[in-house]
Amino acid sequence: MDAKAKTRAGWDWLKGPEPWTRRRAAGDLLIAAVLILLGLGVEELDHGSGARMLASAAVVVVLTLLRRRLPAATLVLGSAAGAFLPGSFLVMSLLGWSAGYRIVGVGRAMAAFTVAFLATVGGSVIAEGAALRPVLIIVFSTLMFLVTTVIPGLASRYWHQRRTLLSALQERNGQLMRERVMIAGQARLRERQRIAQDMHDSLGHQLALISVHTGALEVDPKLTDRQREAVGVLRQASVAAMHELREVVGILRDGVEAPLPAEEAAQPAARGVAGIAAVVEAARGAGTDVRLTASGRPRPLVAACDHAVYRIVQEALTNAYKHAPGAPITVELRYEDDSLVVEIANGPAAGPGAGEVVSGGQGLTGLRERARLVGGMVHAGAAEDGGFRVAGVLPYGAEPAAAQEAADDFGQGARNQALGPRDAAPMDWGVVDRELAVPGRSRGGGLAIGCGIAFAAVVVLVIALVAGAVLFVGSMGKSMIDRTEFEAVRVGETEPVVRDRLPEGESMLTGGMDRKGPPRPAGSDCLTLLSNEPSRSLTTDTVFRFCFVDGKLVDKQAYEVEQ
Repeated sequence: MDAKAKTRAGWDWLKGPEPWTRRRAAGDLLIAAVLILLGLGVEELDHGSGARMLASAAVVVVLTLLRRRLPAATLVLGSAAGAFLPGSFLVMSLLGWSAGYRIVGVGRAMAAFTVAFLATVGGSVIAEGAALRPVLIIVFSTLMFLVTTVIPGLASRYWHQRRTLLSALQERNGQLMRERVMIAGQARLRERQRIAQDMHDSLGHQLALISVHTGALEVDPKLTDRQREAVGVLRQASVAAMHELREVVGILRDGVEAPLPAEEAAQPAARGVAGIAAVVEAARGAGTDVRLTASGRPRPLVAACDHAVYRIVQEALTNAYKHAPGAPITVELRYEDDSLVVEIANGPAAGPGAGEVVSGGQGLTGLRERARLVGGMVHAGAAEDGGFRVAGVLPYGAEPAAAQEAADDFGQGARNQALGPRDAAPMDWGVVDRELAVPGRSRGGGLAIGCGIAFAAVVVLVIALVAGAVLFVGSMGKSMIDRTEFEAVRVGETEPVVRDRLPEGESMLTGGMDRKGPPRPAGSDCLTLLSNEPSRSLTTDTVFRFCFVDGKLVDKQAYEVEQ
């Protein structure tokens, strides 16, 4: 493997499972630059050397870039490095946030944060053990670890788990919507097949009997020409009804029209405007006074509108036969600029009806729905002369009615189905939050939890500052004297007498200062105190040291030390 391949393999490993883009790399470098600038200020306050500042900057850059690939390792390494390199301490909040949601499993996350906490405490004890008491170091390290690492980690884990849950709910909702559409389609198909079978078994049989009997009756020599003509009209109507029934059954079963016999397929279709003349002529042959008129320049219609016009005329003539027998009927077709207007009007009934009229009561409702589906409309009502009028307005080009979106739990519905899985519309998080809201709780539950975490962090930080202030004030009383008290102590006095006159000196302010001055006498035990008088420099402290050997004061020194 050459160097180029090794470099590419190493880069692929560094990217890890997440896509690495230029924008993301630039963002990481910008975050690292901000943390480095803040860290340099911390190093300056701690009087860090140039080498230590450079090391802190390098650690921040490396940990920032590797936190996605190695979240647990960078968390532990950053915790240990922060104890020895104060300039890299601020990166712990970023590492805690990153590790909070990238470490898979609660057990692994707890183990990683526990090891990081031990590394923080152990490193702090090693780095500051000579200057402060171990108990104080442990307390402050624990508080700072909670504030800077644990709380960002918990907030990150909560936020990303919530996002993951909502994404899973969105995907599940889309799957349920698709399954619901499939189940509804299967249910409709089964019902259509059942209806088709019933129509074929019942209506088909009855129409076949009508066709056979009328055919036999038509050739009966005892009938007059008038009667034979009427029977022929009945036979032709029964045959046409059987053909239409075959088409409807085919559509119900398979969604397509049933194939016509060869001799009928060769004839032009008569289920549109072109077939209206035949319907009118058949009505005239049955003895009904029907007139057909047309005005305007004829224009072709799309198949759906053409068929709708035919059905409107057919249904309106059927209603006139039933409810106004013997009344004259007019059928008018008007070709307007943008639509075809069809109007069927009949006068009042010429006499009483032939008895009970069989009607399903859904004919006009079906016509209105048929016209609506192609962008038109149908009006039916009584005329001024006591008759009845049916009028339809149909566009030349079909304009399907807008499909209503299926309502679903998260307000997505059919828009995602139309767009497809790749182009699905984004989740409406406001709707999701309202749907997931628990009754009795406010809708701002997520905001309340986030504010609670921030409030807890502030409380912990305030407690740490107050505790530090109390310890600092207490330490000042135990470790400071003025120069007159220092001058009053004489070399050669016994240790009990000297210690009774001076403070204890055991505090975090004086830890390790006895070794920063002149060499101590061999085998001596020293008491170190601070001067309560202002020093000559803001960066130095005046130290008073008293050394005892064999129960006597053998040496006392006053010297300046760097803070």
